[in-house]
Amino acid sequence: MCGIAGWIDWQGDITEKIGILRKMKDVLSHRGPDEAGEWYSRNAGLVHRRLIVIDPAGGRQPMIRELAGKQYVLVYNGELYNTEEIREKLLKKGHTFKGHSDTEVLLMAYLEWGEDSLEHLNGIYAFAVWDEQEQSLFLARDRLGVKPLFFARLKNGLLFASELKAIIGHPAVEPRLTQEGLAEIITIGPGRTPGRGIFAGVEELKPGYYLTYNQGGISLQEYWKLVSKPHQDCLTDTVERVRELFVDSVERQLVSDMPICTLLSGGLDSSAISAVASPALRERGFPQLHTYSVDYEGNEQFFRSNSFQPDSDHYWVEQVAQAIDSRHHQVLLSNEQLVKGLSAAVYARDLPGMADIDVSLYLFAREIKKDFVVAVSGECADEIFGGYPWFYQQEALEAEFFPWTRFLAERMKLFSPEVIAIVQPEEYIKNRYREALAEVPLLSGENRAASRIRAMFYLNLTRWMAGLLERKDRMSMYTGLEIRVPFCDHRLVEYTWNIPWWMKNYGEQRKGILRAALRGILSERVRNRPKNPYPRTFNPAYFRATRDWLREILTNRSAPLLKIVNEQQVKQLTAWSQDLDLPWFGQLMRLPQLFAYLIQLNIWLEEYNISIL
Repeated sequence: MCGIAGWIDWQGDITEKIGILRKMKDVLSHRGPDEAGEWYSRNAGLVHRRLIVIDPAGGRQPMIRELAGKQYVLVYNGELYNTEEIREKLLKKGHTFKGHSDTEVLLMAYLEWGEDSLEHLNGIYAFAVWDEQEQSLFLARDRLGVKPLFFARLKNGLLFASELKAIIGHPAVEPRLTQEGLAEIITIGPGRTPGRGIFAGVEELKPGYYLTYNQGGISLQEYWKLVSKPHQDCLTDTVERVRELFVDSVERQLVSDMPICTLLSGGLDSSAISAVASPALRERGFPQLHTYSVDYEGNEQFFRSNSFQPDSDHYWVEQVAQAIDSRHHQVLLSNEQLVKGLSAAVYARDLPGMADIDVSLYLFAREIKKDFVVAVSGECADEIFGGYPWFYQQEALEAEFFPWTRFLAERMKLFSPEVIAIVQPEEYIKNRYREALAEVPLLSGENRAASRIRAMFYLNLTRWMAGLLERKDRMSMYTGLEIRVPFCDHRLVEYTWNIPWWMKNYGEQRKGILRAALRGILSERVRNRPKNPYPRTFNPAYFRATRDWLREILTNRSAPLLKIVNEQQVKQLTAWSQDLDLPWFGQLMRLPQLFAYLIQLNIWLEEYNISIL
């Protein structure tokens, strides 16, 4: 994994402005701590930071190749999981290779097939190809948006980068919020609407899209989307196909020239990945799989079961690690670390985020990075197979808003009347919800109940999952750790999309079809374990620390947060002496996380010197 950035300027001479691009490159150094590269011509500059995973010598970037008298330059962030299949196709067409990196295979694929090369790729990627002779730029992002890519249109050119910090690091782009950007932060945040870059003039290349840019302008094209069609396989064949796709996805994503491990919570998804990975790695000569879990000081004492989190993970982690014979490592985080890490998490994401849910992943990844370069995670199975409570709640299925933003009215009380008047939060979030529903690929003849379930899956795959993937990428890459997500294999997503609800819910179990597919891979107890979300701290010390920090901000009359919040309402919130049963975003973000979100919002406004139009 890496960090990429570039600048196209039709009027100036880029070679005279190298310092600007180098600054953009340097702020992405965490994404690629191993190597740096740059390439310039009069009208274009591409820069790269590299995390070495495959082919240390042969994968250097920017990578330059010539074909038919044309020079092409590639910068790439990601990983291809079908490199050898593509290489074989290209060898048959007469291409030759200097190394064994997926970077070279990607560039040669583009030279052979152009934009159609995207149809051949199985992987996670964001990349740019500059054609020096044609003076044309090609940008592409993977189908599900695992890897990030932002761009900004300039008066006489274009910027692109892996992260927002590199875009706003250019002097032509200021960190300003328009009405839409502010609305995203206070109504959608810590989620984000696909395509929105939050800052004025900044956009995100959506998942499954590519962009072409030349002196004639920008063209955006969708190259992949979900297609609804009747599911033809019987239950037995469906179970077998899900198993086959899952195992193949995991095994493909174990390819690495660097040490690789798995994240293990003891839940269904991470346990399944670890159970497949352990024997597969042994076959490849690795003596023992290393697994990692995270927990928090005091959770044994303070954990309380609820409908979202029925039990703690510790017992289950031990059972799975023993069963698959992994060498297990537990990372124990303190509340002090969680609080201190709020600033780092803002800088990693470039936005206020998921509070300790973000911070814990950042700290977790930082510990893993001490011994490993690549990890594999069970993220995204719930979105694909229907693991969340809202798939089963009629109220959520019939609602006119995203199920993870149920307490919008209570949340909006915390912001000033002036901000509410500008943002129009209910109208804004309903418009984003209607936009999402309008995108759902309907299936002709499907009844209303099935259509609503299909819509819920679409919302989860394109809106909720996007936020989790952003969190996973930013927090891990901030430490230089690559985390792979086998459940995001587009073949698995495409297949499961059309499996009917009664099959997905087989045996009236959440993710029942996946559980059936894992029979024999996992023990029966683990295979039937109820869903448990990513662990969070239950220690009241975290509640008190975030509450007290927020109170301190409220006493600082120069705090930028005071310009947008309803001070009295926030003060009333901080008067509580214990947590509330108010999951204001998703399942895990309750009152301490709300305190922390407001703290992060203040850090962001101040440290990024945000102006609001």
